[in-house]
Amino acid sequence: MHLTSEHLHDDGVLERDFTVGEIPGTLWTPASTPAPLLLMAHNNGLPRTDARLAARARFHAAELGYAVASVDAAGCGDRPRSSAQEHARAEFRRAMQSGGPSDEVFETFIGPLVEQAVPDWRTALDALLALPEVVGPVGYSGWAAVGIRLAVSEPRIAALGLFAGGYVPQAQREEARQVTAPLLLLVQWDDEGNPRERALDLFDAFGSPQKTLHANPGGHLGTPWFEAQDQGRFFDRHLR
Repeated sequence: MHLTSEHLHDDGVLERDFTVGEIPGTLWTPASTPAPLLLMAHNNGLPRTDARLAARARFHAAELGYAVASVDAAGCGDRPRSSAQEHARAEFRRAMQSGGPSDEVFETFIGPLVEQAVPDWRTALDALLALPEVVGPVGYSGWAAVGIRLAVSEPRIAALGLFAGGYVPQAQREEARQVTAPLLLLVQWDDEGNPRERALDLFDAFGSPQKTLHANPGGHLGTPWFEAQDQGRFFDRHLR
């Protein structure tokens, strides 16, 4: 791991950018370390610098005492993309603007993105757990499709806090039955980009003996801030 920059915030959180090979990432650590690790991923390949993701990361570090890491995995953020990837992304955006993608359009875009992103997350996890200020067990928060694949391929993931879940590739819907880690699934009841019926079906498919569903009214960007606190209590139960 190569550290490329660092900034100490007024709340005591140390924010550091890093690279692991070609993988760029950011690590937020609280004032008191060592701290259990949360991997935090944004949906659909958006960058780790997304304002909402960064705000959640800072909150979990400053208020809840977790080390939080996010990376721009393959196909995400500013990572180079092939012409086929750019075409699939453009088709997906057009479909979302016109009322929602067909399964074919969705699978063409998200399926390969998950396949490419998960190995990068596992590589980053190896490097992060080698740091003295970061310890296991490890939680995952964010993008459902990547979280499911990580949970079935990575035994160090001890708890999952997933968002939305309406559009998840068929491969990950089948893999959800193999997930046994404790789960908290957060659903916005009127999410314009994630049909609630599909999210509820996904929740039902999870094999986790301990699984909880939180549903709130409103669209995709209307998640109440108190859900961050509730997610913190969820991770406290399973990571501390």
